[in-house]
Amino acid sequence: MTLEQLQNLPNDKKIILFDGVCNLCDASVQFILKNDKKDVFRFVALQSELGKEIIQYLGINTNKTDSIVLYEPGNAYYYKSQAALTIAGELGGMIGVLGIFKILPSGLSDRIYDYIAKNRYKWYGKKESCMIPTAEIKNKFLG
Repeated sequence: MTLEQLQNLPNDKKIILFDGVCNLCDASVQFILKNDKKDVFRFVALQSELGKEIIQYLGINTNKTDSIVLYEPGNAYYYKSQAALTIAGELGGMIGVLGIFKILPSGLSDRIYDYIAKNRYKWYGKKESCMIPTAEIKNKFLG
């Protein structure tokens, strides 16, 4: 990732990298969009050029995670269950209560996460291409 591209990422937003062809992931993005009352998140499909560049920049092995990464520019990144639980905590309300599960050992919560991720296409299906955002939410998608 070039210095210019890094500088163009919003430093005041948390970036969710998601599987753009996964129906479960798409439903999750739609849920987050609906419940992100504080306008915390921006989205990038893992399959996009920007998504691939961010993953490469972070040094994340895509063989070990392929469904969700939460990147806080200049601060930290999370993947698998820690990403999902951190996102839930940020949303607040009833879904925010799920953030309490961050106290579980990440090995345990990642095993549950991996089981769901491994079966997501079988259970929820897969799209032929990534979602195209509507005009109202286009500014929430990067790249």
